[in-house]
Amino acid sequence: MADGVAKTVAHFTLDKVQPQVISFKEQVASIRQHLADIYERESSWREAAAVLTGIPLETGQKQYSVDYKLETYLKIARLYLEDDDPVQGEAYINRASILQAESKNEQLLIYYKVCYARVLDYRRKFIEAAQRYNELSYRPIIHEDERMEALKKALICTVLASAGQQRSRMLGTLFKDERCQKLPCYHILEKMHLDRIIRHNELTEFQNMLQPHQQATTSDGSTILDRAVTEHNLLAASKLYNNITFSELGGSPSNISSKS
Repeated sequence: MADGVAKTVAHFTLDKVQPQVISFKEQVASIRQHLADIYERESSWREAAAVLTGIPLETGQKQYSVDYKLETYLKIARLYLEDDDPVQGEAYINRASILQAESKNEQLLIYYKVCYARVLDYRRKFIEAAQRYNELSYRPIIHEDERMEALKKALICTVLASAGQQRSRMLGTLFKDERCQKLPCYHILEKMHLDRIIRHNELTEFQNMLQPHQQATTSDGSTILDRAVTEHNLLAASKLYNNITFSELGGSPSNISSKS
C-alpha cells in the first residue's frame, strides 16, 4: 500500500476507534507507530512525534514493557531534535532517563546515550555533550565508522565550549587520543591544547563541519565559534606574554616568537 493511502487509512481508523480506544489500545499503538514511520519518511518530524505522543504509555489498562516505552520515548525525542526543538526533545529524554536504568537491552541503552548527547549538544551544553560523545567513541558495540563520528562530534563540541578547566581537561583527553589525528579538524584541537593563536583563515574547514544549531549567533551578534576562538586566543595571548622574560623584552620580535 502506498504511503499516501496508508496514511489516509490510518487516520480514518484512528478516528473511528477513538470512542472505544480502551478496547483497541494494542491495535491503536501499532497503527500510530506505522503512521509515525510514514511521516518520518516524508521528513515530517513534528507530525511523526505528535502521532507517537498519542500512545498512552503511562496511563490506561494496557501495560507496555519497559523497552517498548523506552524506545518510543527515544524515538519521540529524536524526532523533535530533527525538527530543531531541543526543549521537547529534552522533555522526552528525561522520561526515557527514568526507564533506562530498568532496561537490559544494550542497543536501546546506546540509543539513549546517543540521543542524550544530541540533546546536550542542541542545548549548547557542549562540554557535557563532548564527554558523552567521547564515551560513545569507545563502545565496541558501535560500528567503527560511527565511533569515529562520535569522536569527531566530541572534538567539535569541545572546541565550541566556553574556556575553562573542563574544556582544558577535555582538550587534553582528546589530544592524547591518537584516533583524533585522523580527523580533519585535528589542527584546531592541537592549537587549542598547546595554547597557540588560531587565525580566522584556519577555521574554514572546521566551520563547514558545524551543524545548523552550532552556527547560531549569540546575544552580541557573534557566532558560537567566534566566541570560543576569541576566548581561546585571549587566553593564549595572556600566557604568551606571561612567559616573556625581562631579557626577551629587549630582544627582537623574531627572537621572542621563536622562543614561544
